[in-house]
Amino acid sequence: TRAPDSAFVLACDGERVIGASTGIPLDQDAPGFQSPFIARGIDPSRVFYCGESVLLPSYRGRGIGHAFFDAREAHARALGRFDWIAFAAVDRDDGDPRRPIDHRGNEAFWTKRGYARQPDMTMHMAWKEVGEHGASDKPLTFWLRPLEELR
Repeated sequence: TRAPDSAFVLACDGERVIGASTGIPLDQDAPGFQSPFIARGIDPSRVFYCGESVLLPSYRGRGIGHAFFDAREAHARALGRFDWIAFAAVDRDDGDPRRPIDHRGNEAFWTKRGYARQPDMTMHMAWKEVGEHGASDKPLTFWLRPLEELR
């Protein structure tokens, strides 16, 4: 295994998978994820990175997002070597047509959990979105908090 200390959290309703979430020690992730931390003077080996979280829309607002974060944070604490926990969020304008009409942002949720947006810690990743002919660069901004900080 490339990242034996990574985490994978699966949410199920009976036998149906309704969501999943990932996490990885940052020093075991791609260099592009590590660079903003190194530039800030934060050692990537001291950061646990929360990766993707996906959840079927009909299950949102039921506390599953909190459970995803709780599980990843507990995993990072159990490993016993991290000072920081972080994730990167895609930057989109409020009026972005790719946002669903009933979209509600996650910023208040993340802030309530003690994470703070770090405008000087950014990166770009390329992927193809619906309606695009090919992959294009997308900006992401990191959110960060001390691992032991209480909510």
